[in-house]
Amino acid sequence: MQLHGIHHLTAVTADARGNHAFYTRILGLRLVKKTVNQDDVSAYHLFYADGAGSPGTDITFFDWPMERERRGTGAIVRTGLRVPGEAALAWWSARLGEAGLVRGAAREVDGRLSLDFEDPEGQRLALVADADGAAGGSPFHPWARSPVPEAHQIRGLGPVTLSVPDAAPSDAFLTEVMGMRRARQFAAPDAPDVAVHVYAMGEGGPAAELHLRVEPDLPRARLGAGGVHHVAFRTRDEEYGHWVDRLRRLGVRSSGPVDRYWFRSLYVREPNGVLYEIATDGPGFAADEPLEALGERLSLPPFLEPRRAEIERGLKPL
Repeated sequence: MQLHGIHHLTAVTADARGNHAFYTRILGLRLVKKTVNQDDVSAYHLFYADGAGSPGTDITFFDWPMERERRGTGAIVRTGLRVPGEAALAWWSARLGEAGLVRGAAREVDGRLSLDFEDPEGQRLALVADADGAAGGSPFHPWARSPVPEAHQIRGLGPVTLSVPDAAPSDAFLTEVMGMRRARQFAAPDAPDVAVHVYAMGEGGPAAELHLRVEPDLPRARLGAGGVHHVAFRTRDEEYGHWVDRLRRLGVRSSGPVDRYWFRSLYVREPNGVLYEIATDGPGFAADEPLEALGERLSLPPFLEPRRAEIERGLKPL
């Protein structure tokens, strides 16, 4: 039994309206689920993905009024967004420049051409040329109403990069608990003395990779706006119980089973402090609203539906 790739990544915004404008109008992603944090209903939880809300394509945000993150180690430090090859990367470089965004020059990272940039709150992202498409059997579905032409639309997430002060405990956790495999190692192009260890899941490829930067001299990161809360990995619906049992059997502390309605979750924190989630592919975002209308209204899981009026009063329009 193994994980099959990246499911989603959840970050923090302190500006839900600006966040929505950027990820839909500039990056051209579809808002596929407008809901609330199920543990803090005063905060939006916004899901942006491809046209069908496919697993592996969604980057999500909690809307929390926090100061900017303090960058450092023990955190997820960059999120890859896959685009279909070098021509798309050149198109995106021009688009980001026109939008006035902080970006570097395209460069090769681990054998793939990549373009680093930041969103308006400092969320660290990278466009990654990936002509081969998604791994793990989750095809890309274009969004017809995206302002980005289909030929250049973002295909999904990956790889995701995290920084840790000590590789050994994270390595043991990823391989012995999460069942990932060591794939290779390379020197970080922005810091050649920093080793980056690559861990693969499922079929491999950027949609199914975690990159581990070893940076013992950095201060500890502090979560805030522009930072990442957690990364989730894909499991098939029928495999979910295996992971619940596996963590219990290994004596690893976890959240235990959590039903998020659109998928089932299992949360665990690795030894260097990064929060991981294991999430099922189903039931999916169309479980409670038509595919053609995803994200157009506030969607609540059934246990929160009786509080709809109260919750809606506490949210600002996007």
